[in-house]
Amino acid sequence: MPPEYTDQAVRPYVMTAGRVSPSRNTVGVDTLLMTASDGPALPLTATREQRDLLAMCVRLHPLVEAAARLRLPVSVVTIVACDLIDSGRLRARSPVPQAGRPDPRLLQELLDGLRKL
Repeated sequence: MPPEYTDQAVRPYVMTAGRVSPSRNTVGVDTLLMTASDGPALPLTATREQRDLLAMCVRLHPLVEAAARLRLPVSVVTIVACDLIDSGRLRARSPVPQAGRPDPRLLQELLDGLRKL
């Protein structure tokens, strides 16, 4: 059973400094995020959300999963991620386009054929 909703003391508009849209329109819920190994260190004024997102993204994470783990709205995490990308501390990768993915029916036929061998 999911935990019950608890209102946070800090409102989302405070976490994003009042911004409601990200600095990039290329970052979506399926964008993959990873900490930049050669990125500059976070300043002492970095927010808890920035620190938590960078710590989590040492391994590749989709933006939507990061938002769920941080228990923050996707819109807030998108703005925080864009700030970190702009500063060179976070890298964003687009997911594999649908056209580049194998057809599930073809894979099933291949699996069925291998099982018959």
